[in-house]
Formats: sequence, C-alpha cells, structure tokens
Amino acid sequence: MIYRYPKIIKSKVFSDKRGYLQEIYKRKDYKKNFKFAIFVSSKKNVFRGLHFQKKIQQEKIVIVVKGSIVDFCVDLRSKSKTFAKTFRYKLKENSILYIPKGFAHGYLGLKNENKIVYLLSNYRSKKNESGISFLDKKIKLKMGKKNLIVSKKDRVNISINKFIKTIKSL
Repeated sequence: MIYRYPKIIKSKVFSDKRGYLQEIYKRKDYKKNFKFAIFVSSKKNVFRGLHFQKKIQQEKIVIVVKGSIVDFCVDLRSKSKTFAKTFRYKLKENSILYIPKGFAHGYLGLKNENKIVYLLSNYRSKKNESGISFLDKKIKLKMGKKNLIVSKKDRVNISINKFIKTIKSL
C-alpha cells in the first residue's frame, strides 16, 4: 500500500479470556521496509514534537500499546495540496497510524500512562533532527491543555514560516 497522507490502519485483534494478540505490522502491506523501532513512555499532558528529519526522512508507523494520545502530523511537502496543514488523530490503545515521509509529527499524552511503539523506515540522524513549534498559530494544533510538559528542545523548534524560508520542503 502507498499512502500519501497519514492514515489509521485497521489491524486484526484476536481476543479470548487470556487477553489479546494484535497484528501490528505485515511487510507485504508496505512498499518499504522499516529499519528501526523505538518504544516511548509518556505521562499525561506530555507533548512531544513536532519532529522531522531534514535530509534522511522517515515513514512511521505509530502504535499505541497503552493509554491514549492526540497525534498531530503537519505536511511539510511544499508541492502537496495540503502543505502546512495539520492532521489530527485521537489514538487509543491498539490504534495504529501510518505517517508517510514529509510530515512533522508529535503527540499529546491523554492518560496517566501512555506507551507508544514507533516503526521507522530510516535510522535516526541526530544532525538532521528538527521540529516545528507547537506554539505556532499558523498550524493550529488546538490542544486545549495549559499545563503541558514539553522538553527544552521542543520549546525552541522553528515556526512554519522559518521552515519555509530556510528548509523550504521535505
């Protein structure tokens, strides 16, 4: 499958009295191989993002293992008809979201304990890491939270206008 925009992926969940088993990734469903996986734990009101890689971009599969998050994806592909548009998804336990290359990504933790797994098509490149400011009014995140917990690094991310002037496109 090739998706041009973020998309919720429906996966099979098999439940019985012991619990459940969920299919989270089938290689045949994607044109690219995912090379890297990370596990993240975030508390309630933690905002992470809006991250992207400048040169070595990544497709992502975001899997919520526990908890609930609001996920934000901002289209940074200048030739896209949705350039600078924000896509917003409420994801709960067992939700899977596919994000193509060319999007900044972030999320807000809604529960006391939120556990997320990422599958990534490329390795992390620290020198190519950047981000769009969650405070930028142009991208309209509409989080509604006043007591956000945000890292120092994410507090100094660039505006979408600075992205357009300096990086231009992903």
